[in-house]
Amino acid sequence: MLKAGIVGLPNVGKSTLFNALTRSRKAEAANYPFCTIDPNVGVVTVPDDRLEVLRKIAKAHAAIPAAIEFVDVAGLVAGASRGEGLGNQFLGTIREVDAIVHVVRCFRDPDVIHTVGSIEPVRDIEIVATELILSDLEAVLKRIDKAQKKAKSGDKEAQVELALLERLAPHLNASKPANVLSVNEDEARLLRLFQLLSAKPVIYACNVAEGDLATAAQNPFVQGVAGFVRAHHDAAYVPISARIESELVDLAPDEAKAFLRDLGVDDSGVSSLIRATYELLGLLTFFTANEKEARAWTIRKGWKAPQAAGIIHTDFEKGFIKAEVVAFADLARLGSVAAAREAGKYRLEGKEYALQDGDVALFRFNT
Repeated sequence: MLKAGIVGLPNVGKSTLFNALTRSRKAEAANYPFCTIDPNVGVVTVPDDRLEVLRKIAKAHAAIPAAIEFVDVAGLVAGASRGEGLGNQFLGTIREVDAIVHVVRCFRDPDVIHTVGSIEPVRDIEIVATELILSDLEAVLKRIDKAQKKAKSGDKEAQVELALLERLAPHLNASKPANVLSVNEDEARLLRLFQLLSAKPVIYACNVAEGDLATAAQNPFVQGVAGFVRAHHDAAYVPISARIESELVDLAPDEAKAFLRDLGVDDSGVSSLIRATYELLGLLTFFTANEKEARAWTIRKGWKAPQAAGIIHTDFEKGFIKAEVVAFADLARLGSVAAAREAGKYRLEGKEYALQDGDVALFRFNT
């Protein structure tokens, strides 16, 4: 299962958000720096209204959603790349995740300590980004030394690696993250092997006060984050209210909806954040459905039908013959597999077919 790491400065709402995402009280959320030391890990289901529609069409007894894993990472401070605070632990945990959810404080509250002393979201983003970039720069410079020695001996792979590294070093030195470096497809594959922290895809969670969620687009802190990340980090942002979601954890679904309606919103932003993180990880959902269960399965974009079948069972991939496929939109509109067949929307696909988001599939295979 792919992981997304929740990062940010201390006291910005990371642990509160983690508890909201996982619908738990697993992470300690306290008004002092470094209340999270060991990272908390939780599995989070991906909200998807299509699944319940499919369950009803298939008359299935259960619906099983897709899921991703979130990791609540210890708070970072300036100097983390040199080991300040919990820097080494922070950076080590980030190396193990596939994407980053960067929580940024976009609310004022005199009762909640800010470790830098004032509420300036763009500055906070730059502190975290700088530490990731500095750690990467150190790693790149070490790689350059090794690659130079191999390249001088005529090693072609080392020469290609060196060329990329020598572009990366000044890029990082200019305080630019690795994920905005312009690379071709081959360089992108090589860049992934470097496992750089600032090369990981990132989304920014703008944590606003309860009363600001309905008008988050007008929040000057959120506006500042939006402009900055679009210009400098090629990233998306989602306004959320971790405090609201923490209050919803113990409420029944109907009570939670009523609570949000009273605040003038349909969602605290957490569902949008989960879906956006899923997209950030380069994932898509396909479905299977029978009388037992309707189920959402997670695969990477571009995966071919046999690879997707292998997620269900390795035998499905080994003995793959064909995939029977219908798009969810067509199935939902027509109301049944039989109607989809009659309308010509139900089709057979072979080994080279790349599954699309929302495909409902049945795999034929030999054992």
